[in-house]
Amino acid sequence: MQKRLPILSLSSYGVGWSANKRIAMVTLVVTALIATAATVAWLSGSKGTRQTPDHTTQAPASSPSTSETAPKPAAGTGSVAKPPQISEPVAYAKAAAQMLWSYDTRNTGRDQQLAGMRAWMTDETAYADWASVSGQVPDPVLWSRMADQNQRATAGITEGHFPSAFKAALADDPSAITKAYVYVVTVNGTQRIAWKKGGGGSEERAVTLAVQCRPNHDCTLAAIAPNVTQ
Repeated sequence: MQKRLPILSLSSYGVGWSANKRIAMVTLVVTALIATAATVAWLSGSKGTRQTPDHTTQAPASSPSTSETAPKPAAGTGSVAKPPQISEPVAYAKAAAQMLWSYDTRNTGRDQQLAGMRAWMTDETAYADWASVSGQVPDPVLWSRMADQNQRATAGITEGHFPSAFKAALADDPSAITKAYVYVVTVNGTQRIAWKKGGGGSEERAVTLAVQCRPNHDCTLAAIAPNVTQ
């Protein structure tokens, strides 16, 4: 029987987190955004089914400990894209989603992947949830198995938008955004995965990101929201 291949995926976000941790994450982002956020309903959902050959199935990414820190910059960032100089929230979120859905184990180690992802994060610790981002990367053993199969992925972005709940809450209190300048953006797209001997597949993706875009500054990534909003 052929071994199953692990696949870097956003679907495992929050696995192993306590209920208090998940609630704290939502409270942190939402409270920082708008005073009326307590009434916002976070609607979960994802689209699509992976189309993969019969010889492989998806294995979820393993979430690291919330105390895991990013590798030192000296580790390099391999194939991970550098953060763009963008000051518009939706455009930055689309670029961030493409980065999150892309990897290449042929020339990028796990520490390099984490270091590259960390470069996108805000340095304002009050709003940064590194665990929600680093938790997308499989543990070292799974990453090694992926590398053995030359597994890599590219992403295509379909669209990005402010969820209706975020827009409605912001309309109720426009000045509230000026506390943290953290915006909620939902991005849709497709992740295409390939490995040795012509193996591959694709899956529709959707993710909600919290991005910080202070005036006269480039945007940064604050967190991956626990659920996808519409």
